[in-house]
Amino acid sequence: MISTELVKRIFEAASIQRWNDHVRPVELTELDKQSHKMLIAYMLARFQEQLQKINWLQLIEGGFFEFLQRVVLTDIKPPVFHYLMKKAGTELNRYVLEQVKEELRGLVSLSTGRPLADEMKIYLEDSSYGAVERRILSAAHYLATKWEFDLVYHAFPKMYGIEETKREIEDKIEDYYELTGVQKILLGGKSHHFVDLLSQLRFQKRWSKTPRIPQTTVLGHMLVVALFSYLLTPLLTKKPCPKRLYNNFFSALFHDLPEVYTRDIISPVKRRVAGLDRVILEYEKKKLEEKILPLLPDSWQEEVVYFLEHQFDNRIVEHGRCKVVEEITDEMNTDEFSPVDGSLVKIADEMAAYWEAAISVSHGIRSPHLEEAISSLESKYKKDQRFSPIFSTKGYS
Repeated sequence: MISTELVKRIFEAASIQRWNDHVRPVELTELDKQSHKMLIAYMLARFQEQLQKINWLQLIEGGFFEFLQRVVLTDIKPPVFHYLMKKAGTELNRYVLEQVKEELRGLVSLSTGRPLADEMKIYLEDSSYGAVERRILSAAHYLATKWEFDLVYHAFPKMYGIEETKREIEDKIEDYYELTGVQKILLGGKSHHFVDLLSQLRFQKRWSKTPRIPQTTVLGHMLVVALFSYLLTPLLTKKPCPKRLYNNFFSALFHDLPEVYTRDIISPVKRRVAGLDRVILEYEKKKLEEKILPLLPDSWQEEVVYFLEHQFDNRIVEHGRCKVVEEITDEMNTDEFSPVDGSLVKIADEMAAYWEAAISVSHGIRSPHLEEAISSLESKYKKDQRFSPIFSTKGYS
């Protein structure tokens, strides 16, 4: 099972402030940046796979390893980070691995089958490992950074040194122009608009009716659920096929995308107003078709619809159509059926909500909403030995 320490490590990213030596019109956190980065990486990889094979599992795991590296080293300014990595990269990576190795104990790489900590060591120490996927992640990193910087730049364009920072970011992005997706995003057309649409989810706070520490956004929450889904899949399923792992991660990563138009309608309202769930789903489907899908290449639209419709139902593709199933059998566990464990994504979503509440309460910020969420989710999962340890604050401080 995913350790409590790893959960806490993931949520640390929500407390790391970015651009905190600049004027910021909104709060910019590492968790939101990493989520935006992985969504952009999906776009870049989808464009690039028209030209070459992409190892999607290495892309996902590489993103996770880079995420952990950033959280451990906190918000070191990019020029300083790159200088330190050039001069003392081996020592810094050794320090990062030492900090996370116990948290990754018992978890395995889904791309190679090696212990996840060993895979992370290889990834950090061998820059040629997963070269294509690493380059996509790097390009996505700079594109997400550019989006943040554009906010900062327009808030105080006369700040000393800001023009130099602007040139450095533009120069770095130019190094990735051979990637088709980078060119398309920078053209300012629909791909650019989709990146911008995704970023708007960082303006929407989770649990908007109650104060919390740390605050999290819908955008950051999406990455947390995706990571939990990916890590839970091999623990709860038998030898999942690659497409199943891919689907579980990206359907979780995209799962709250429609909230860019609906905002975060809290669960008590959804549960207690009869028929509201159906009305919300109808509205989300309408906005998906009218506003979101037109920003995507035609060849991606069917997949994104598959990610978002019936999102908490187990499903497969049979005869070219989505089919909801009670469970994914061994026969369905093949790339041909493109299975998605929607029920597992639901568990990951509730796990993220539970720890959003629990961590805040551990900091002394509590409210009836948070305490009700903790109590109800602990009751829901207390009889299931697979989940009760992770839906428990016992021993947590």
